[in-house]
Amino acid sequence: MMLEDIEYLKQGKSGSFFLIAGPCVVEGEQITYEIASKLKAITDRLSIPFIFKASYRKANRSKASSFTGLGDKKALSILSTIREELKIPIVTDIHNIDEAQLAASYNIDVLQIPAFLCRQTDLLEAAAKTGKYVNIKKGQFLSPGSMKFAAEKVKNAGNNRIMLTDRGTQFGYTDLIVDFRSFPEMKEFGYPVVLDVTHSLQQPNQSSGVTGGRPNLISTMARAGIASGVDGLFMETHPNPAKALSDGANMLRLDLMEGILNELIIIKDAVNKANSLRK
Repeated sequence: MMLEDIEYLKQGKSGSFFLIAGPCVVEGEQITYEIASKLKAITDRLSIPFIFKASYRKANRSKASSFTGLGDKKALSILSTIREELKIPIVTDIHNIDEAQLAASYNIDVLQIPAFLCRQTDLLEAAAKTGKYVNIKKGQFLSPGSMKFAAEKVKNAGNNRIMLTDRGTQFGYTDLIVDFRSFPEMKEFGYPVVLDVTHSLQQPNQSSGVTGGRPNLISTMARAGIASGVDGLFMETHPNPAKALSDGANMLRLDLMEGILNELIIIKDAVNKANSLRK
């Protein structure tokens, strides 16, 4: 998939949605490649545009002992190899202005701004200046309308290749909720809008210091997202979430991915038919 397809989808010229999926973090060369390869095979069969996601480093962890990565250059090299061999675009997180150029130098296609950093002007501008797509995650503390200001920072730095992703809003100390009114509001800004299904089902701030989650609701959340008109879905996945080195509690088991996507295609077709009746 060429990333221009995202604009194509946003403009309503295709009946599909795009998928951003992969493990939370690069855990090793073999397992990361295997996940990417299986996801590519699934999305090719279903004709769903696909962007592979894996963080090369996790900077936001509750406990100092939590896994953060293999090393920046090693993990980015793994992602670059996957991109070249499988011919798929890659998205990964960046956390400071130096990382923007570092990730871009490894041919990363989409630089993702973590939710807690979505107001960091220098970071947004640095990402914009690479010329890469910039996926800005909505802070758990922000209204959807506030995201126009984050997008404007990227645009004003000379880059209109922007995506906006909602990953839920903080509800108390240990839960998140998704306000589905957010999606039509953010789509008015003119950029593709994504629902981060799995992070929206996190249960942060657990007493154990490890984030919990409700993966049993992944299908429900994804269905609701497609029904509400999002352009893309974001889902972290792993062959064995219980053994994942980061965010396993809210991940989708990889062997369940194709079944859920088949369900979502049916819902998307119904949404397209309903929309056509309005015209």
